[in-house]
Amino acid sequence: MPGGTRILKRGEIDGLLSLGECMDAVGQAFAGHHLGRALGPELMHVDGLGGEFHIKGGGSAVTLGGRVYFALKANAGFFGNPAKGLPSIRGVILLYDASDGSLLSVMDSRGVTAIRTAATTALAASILSRPDATVAAIAGCGGQALRQVQGLLHARPGIRRVRVWSRDAARARDFCSRHRAVVSAELEACEHLAAATRDADVLVTCTPAKGAFVRPEHVRTGMFIAAVGADSPLKQELDPLILARGRVVTDLTAQCAEVGELHHAIAAGVMGAGDVYAQIGELCAGAKPGGWAPDVVTVFDSTGTALQDAAAAALVFERAQAGGRGVVVDFME
Repeated sequence: MPGGTRILKRGEIDGLLSLGECMDAVGQAFAGHHLGRALGPELMHVDGLGGEFHIKGGGSAVTLGGRVYFALKANAGFFGNPAKGLPSIRGVILLYDASDGSLLSVMDSRGVTAIRTAATTALAASILSRPDATVAAIAGCGGQALRQVQGLLHARPGIRRVRVWSRDAARARDFCSRHRAVVSAELEACEHLAAATRDADVLVTCTPAKGAFVRPEHVRTGMFIAAVGADSPLKQELDPLILARGRVVTDLTAQCAEVGELHHAIAAGVMGAGDVYAQIGELCAGAKPGGWAPDVVTVFDSTGTALQDAAAAALVFERAQAGGRGVVVDFME
């Protein structure tokens, strides 16, 4: 295998990829998918013993050098792990050269997943949310939350206040106290979700909830919602009526119909896949108009795709290779 395989641990990935760069990369990947320039993507979900496994595969990231990448990510999600002193999510990304199958890199997936997910929220918010948004709300204080806040502030720098809610009020207070120094907006912990969302222009939900907790009374016309948590059939954060009454944009409609908020709206009989306004790739490619819709709630159903993984991992690999990070091994020896 020419060049071997670059092994990248979590600490060796830190700092290699900015939100802005990742936002551009995933936008190009989604546009390429709409234009028929993608490999896959495919998703396999498998229930574990007290958790779940996601295997995602796909590619479309073309670099300046012309290389086409394919990524295969295997993530384990065990949300009871923190009580055991273990992380909730662990996994790896295998990055291949799609032209000859060379295994270019094996890298820790957690940091890459966090930044590509936040970058995708930022991308969707930049296309679909109120341009002069000033107030945002975050539901969930787990590993995604800080990145999601940073993504929103990148997309909408006019946001001055971020209200934070968790089922555990102490976690919301702790999140705010820990991150005030690194967030430009004011962080405010809210005991009740209604208080967090009452005048929010943007809402991000990033929890592992298995039942809808965002109700129609929690949202208002003109609000943009990025629903990030539902990425398996049992996960759900939004009341299906919110989608049915709103404008729905998906990362991939077929995938959302299987594992996202759209899945629950279809199961409830309040909408079908044909009622989705657009996939985000259509908006990135200019095939359909985006823009803020002041008279309706806009929901971005973000289940996470291998297109994003390939785009982000390719940039990480190239930066690591240029900087000599990681260890190179030859699995063929």
